[in-house]
Amino acid sequence: MRRVYKSVSVAKGDGGFEVRLDGRPVRTPARRSLHVPTEGLAAAIAAEWDGQGETVRPDRMPMMQLACTALDRVQPDPAAVADAAARFGETDLVCYRADDPPALAHRQHAAWQPLLDWVALDHDAAFKVAHGIMPVAQPAEAMAAMRAAVGRLDPWRLAALSVATAAAGSVVIGLALVAGRLDAEAAWAASQLDESFQIEQWGEDAEAAQRRQALRAEFQAVERFVALLG
Repeated sequence: MRRVYKSVSVAKGDGGFEVRLDGRPVRTPARRSLHVPTEGLAAAIAAEWDGQGETVRPDRMPMMQLACTALDRVQPDPAAVADAAARFGETDLVCYRADDPPALAHRQHAAWQPLLDWVALDHDAAFKVAHGIMPVAQPAEAMAAMRAAVGRLDPWRLAALSVATAAAGSVVIGLALVAGRLDAEAAWAASQLDESFQIEQWGEDAEAAQRRQALRAEFQAVERFVALLG
């Protein structure tokens, strides 16, 4: 999309703070009014618009993308989004541990077990751990508790969670990031633990490195988005 606007500003409206291009309010892809709950988030989105060159690149506007996810996808049906995120718990990354090599098994336990202990203590979601490749059925009580924890999030944080959970393959890691239990770097490292271990043994190709950096950027965007929500 070619840039046709010159000025970018932030204004307070009835529904929160909005970003304006040449005095006209920005709208989401679904044509909803882009009202966000904090001035800080609006300013960050405005900076993304202002930083575009001759061509507007949505893929370089992570705060705008997350806000649009909240407004266009989450707010119309938050229960569906919450359920989709919670379902990651059925096959959550942090519940599947290697039997060997011992070094990998030790790293998995050290990084992932504290997260499982946290969701069990803070959210009553006591997940089972599987060793090897055989799947484990999670207790219905644990899944119900995770759905309740996710369902308590407002649409803005739920949008952030949905992105983090998909990136991590883990609702436990996603929830820990949104809750501030993990920062972006720690969440990325936890989600990439197996891959990082293999890279140490065999090296990394350029395609894998690019993919890992893209995932890191997603975690960083989620962390910043949640911080801007206040």
